[in-house]
Amino acid sequence: MKSIYIAIAFGMLLTACHKEETANVSLGEITAGQGITSDTLKASVKGTLLSGKTYYFSADITINQGDTLLMQPGSKLIALGDGKLPETSPQITCNGTFISLGTADNNNFITVLDSLRTTANIAKGYWGGIQCGANSGDVIIKWTHLEFAGGPAGANADPAVFTSGDPRNLLTYTNIDGNCIVEDSWMYGSTDDGIRILHGKVSFMRNTFEACGKTGGEALNLKSGTIGDVGYNLVIGAATNGFKVSNSGGTTVQTNAYLYNNTILNCGMRQSKSGRGGSINYEKGAQGKIYNNAVINCRYGLRITSDADTAHSTYNNQFYYSNASSQIAQFNCTDGVAYTKSGDVKSTAVKTNNPQFANYDVDQFDFSTATPPMTLAAMPITIITAQAYNWSMLPASPGLRKGNADAFKAMKVVPQGGLYGADIKEPGVDMGAYQSDGTGNLHYVSSLSKK
Repeated sequence: MKSIYIAIAFGMLLTACHKEETANVSLGEITAGQGITSDTLKASVKGTLLSGKTYYFSADITINQGDTLLMQPGSKLIALGDGKLPETSPQITCNGTFISLGTADNNNFITVLDSLRTTANIAKGYWGGIQCGANSGDVIIKWTHLEFAGGPAGANADPAVFTSGDPRNLLTYTNIDGNCIVEDSWMYGSTDDGIRILHGKVSFMRNTFEACGKTGGEALNLKSGTIGDVGYNLVIGAATNGFKVSNSGGTTVQTNAYLYNNTILNCGMRQSKSGRGGSINYEKGAQGKIYNNAVINCRYGLRITSDADTAHSTYNNQFYYSNASSQIAQFNCTDGVAYTKSGDVKSTAVKTNNPQFANYDVDQFDFSTATPPMTLAAMPITIITAQAYNWSMLPASPGLRKGNADAFKAMKVVPQGGLYGADIKEPGVDMGAYQSDGTGNLHYVSSLSKK
């Protein structure tokens, strides 16, 4: 089988790699540096985690600046931690470039032992996540499971991100000049935010965020200096918002996120602060475009605060459903300045305008009986994890073909195409993440259903 040697700009695309470094690409093999044969990772790491192999780490490991760690399809990286102390909750410190190239048929895993991959361990925070330095290279994650991170921060955590004892995220990215591409992946059971981007160019496409946050935390939290596209993601059971977009953080690059065709269910019920958390939140100078999102049984709908960059933000064509009058009253959060637009479709009374998903009962839990903040234990697993559901809209759904596919074009600020670039889909004609033509999000089971 003939290999093709490509000088990928692991110098152009992968910003932290040596200019002379090459990727070896064949029909069955993708490598960066030498294959790693030991099943235990320690201290500084670089090279390739091989397809079909399982690797373990019990203390912090570091990808040094200029180095690359690449996971081939079907590789697993298992954290051995207990979540009790920083020293026993190991993290991956990324000062170089991290790439996980799972495929639809051969997923990658960055998680804990199989015996711990249970719903009972949501928010236990067994390890410290992937924590990227301000000068790191790119992070590229495809068809990968990131699970059960959130251990307390200690001396090795970035003081610009975490104070001592803070729960760490599944992934934190902080390089304002770098690219963070996450697509077709699962984020499961984090203690606080699933993913937090302090700065950088981003693309988040077709991912599933399940049960992120114990008593607070967003599925995806974008801060100052973050620009890019967030589309076709599923968020179920986040503690606070599905998506928080803010310009807080003090960079000279304004946060600008295009947020479209996402499906957000059962979020915001674990947040204790009034007016906080539910689905989509833009605040503190952030701008963006917000279209075609489906918000189902969330504590609050779209929240745009008065201090957001409302002059440069547009929104329309959201789908809202709830079986609780308290949630219906907050489809446009009264703690913000967003209001109903002409393209919105929403419940006008309890249980009206059912989205008619192909295989998901929006009324399996009666939110009119729930008083937030709820504990994790008070929320049935079936409404915070994906199970075996199908959120495609049936032909009679009021959300079908009610999206605005022509409102804007995706920004596409990260490299496009190929193994290492993003696959960004433009806004769709149907509301939510699952399109009637079979495109959009392709996940129909929980992260935990995959082995």
